[in-house]
Amino acid sequence: MIRNGRGAAGGAEQPGPGGRRAVRVWCDGCYDMVHYGHSNQLRQARAMGDYLIVGVHTDEEIAKHKGPPVFTQEERYKMVQAIKWVDEVVPAAPYVTTLETLDKYNCDFCVHGNDITLTVDGRDTYEEVKQAWQVQVKCKRTQGVSTTDLVGRMLLVTKAHHSSQEMSSEYREYADSFGKCPGGRNPWTGVSQFLQTSQKIIQFASGKEPQPGETVIYVAGAFDLFHIGHVDFLEKVHRLAERPYIIAGLHFDQVTALLLPGPLSS
Repeated sequence: MIRNGRGAAGGAEQPGPGGRRAVRVWCDGCYDMVHYGHSNQLRQARAMGDYLIVGVHTDEEIAKHKGPPVFTQEERYKMVQAIKWVDEVVPAAPYVTTLETLDKYNCDFCVHGNDITLTVDGRDTYEEVKQAWQVQVKCKRTQGVSTTDLVGRMLLVTKAHHSSQEMSSEYREYADSFGKCPGGRNPWTGVSQFLQTSQKIIQFASGKEPQPGETVIYVAGAFDLFHIGHVDFLEKVHRLAERPYIIAGLHFDQVTALLLPGPLSS
């Protein structure tokens, strides 16, 4: 098990409100090419309890049931561990979720998406916990983003990457059309270009203001297709001061499109 180092007790589990026993929540998955859809799922799961444990499958298990993952299991463990709502990561979690697994980690219930995940032989991986309905809870899938979708977007920008001169006018058209095309959707990827609502931003924000004595550090970038290199960079920034307060600035799609082959996540 890998515990996150947050909290006064160095990552140790804290009691629930009023001193009651903490409600322990289980999630599991491949978490390949981690994106904000994964983060949103884990945010929802963490809000349902006090302590979130996330099981991550091995490369071998994923290759057997879905095909080889893009990132290695060690990379995926680290990416999930970096998500602030995750209290503990369980490496090599079984691909099929069982009541035995929930009992092993003393979890009260399992949270999974409202889509169906199948084994190589067509079995629902959550069949057992679904039958024991009292220990499974569904959360809404984040629309407009998935690992499959990201791979598709990568294929779309490949042509632009290898023929920048030819595509420069199309890039300009892409940048100028931001938010203006029917339905406010990206003409390259079809993904919604509308900015997140204030409510969604508040859900993901920490709500913590800089405190006296903290060193405010500003970093900026595209942070497109967020990966462990970004995590390593932000960890190094965090170590620059004894009490850091980090503000990350993200470039608009228009700016990224002019500097790179085009953003993969709108």
